[in-house]
Amino acid sequence: MKYSLFVVLLLCTSVSDVFSQSTSFIRRYVQGFITDTADISRPQFIAYPLIAYAPETNWEFGASGLYLFYSNRDTLNRLSEIVAQGFYTIENQYGGFVEHALYSNKNKWFFLGNIKFQSFPMSFYGIGIDSQLANEQKVDALQFLVKERVLRKVTRNFYAGLEFELNRYSDVSFSNPEPISSGDQLIGSEGSSNLGLGFGLLIDNRHNVLNVREGYFSELAILNYSQSLGSEYNFTSVTSDSRYFKTVRKNQVLAMQLLGQFTTGSVPFNQLPQLGGPYLMRGYYQGRFRDNNYVATQIEYRFLPLPLGFSKRIGAAVFASTGTVFSSHESLQLRNFTGSAGAGLRFLLFPKKDIFIRADYAFTREGGGFYLYIGEAF
Repeated sequence: MKYSLFVVLLLCTSVSDVFSQSTSFIRRYVQGFITDTADISRPQFIAYPLIAYAPETNWEFGASGLYLFYSNRDTLNRLSEIVAQGFYTIENQYGGFVEHALYSNKNKWFFLGNIKFQSFPMSFYGIGIDSQLANEQKVDALQFLVKERVLRKVTRNFYAGLEFELNRYSDVSFSNPEPISSGDQLIGSEGSSNLGLGFGLLIDNRHNVLNVREGYFSELAILNYSQSLGSEYNFTSVTSDSRYFKTVRKNQVLAMQLLGQFTTGSVPFNQLPQLGGPYLMRGYYQGRFRDNNYVATQIEYRFLPLPLGFSKRIGAAVFASTGTVFSSHESLQLRNFTGSAGAGLRFLLFPKKDIFIRADYAFTREGGGFYLYIGEAF
């Protein structure tokens, strides 16, 4: 699992500052946003280099930026964020993305989406919960994705609006194409371009989406991909995502999530619901299992910070999740659920905005995975 060495540098810098008063540019820059002395309403921007490693990419180099702000600098509004990143690897792979969660003044409008372009290999194991690790092969492709949700507040915490997604997958090549061509045709194995339009309903009273201490979130999204809209395939996707957060003791948060993704029609393999990744079912490679439908749930207990008194910036979390993929409701069986569990450390990056870096390690029956990210998993 790839990780950013910048985060390690950041943590080491904060510790070594106790023993050194170096005035180097790097130290002053890093310390500048660690101390977070600015007015809480003031927008905050971080730009930093990335050095990462993953088996799929070898060494990766790039740059990333994070911009945080309140609309009209009013802290009664919800915290908005924009994340941008670009990378290049010594395997001649490259990509970049921009993600955003933006709230307008008085939270009347909510814009949630991302733009991504990448030439990046992914592991493909087949379709279904019975797919085997031994069948792993690499799939190279160019992917261009634009996804946007434009939601308007209807009542206090209830939003409704339109959703749009353009997903183009081209120049596809499999490291072992024989199983793909010899069996049933894998939908989208030669690439596809699909446009989906739909609507979304959202209930959300979270104030800080990067670290929720109290509140709830529930989303229902329906997208229809049709050849009449310009898609190569006809299919429909439905996503239901519900989350609940409760402060049970001072600086201790219980977080829970239930996710369901359901598709019908001729769904390209790259747009099937996928189990795994850095946010839900951590420890499994994203796409380790994929099928027409996916259900999963997770629970996490967070200490933000730890109640030991030696540091106001070091926290921790423990978590567990379970989920499965299935082709139809008739094939959904309890014995097919798989699980993961793990723990991690937290470092308070922006004290005034209550934003932590998370370093998690998750275990599964097939191994584990390590993750370093700004913000909680959900």
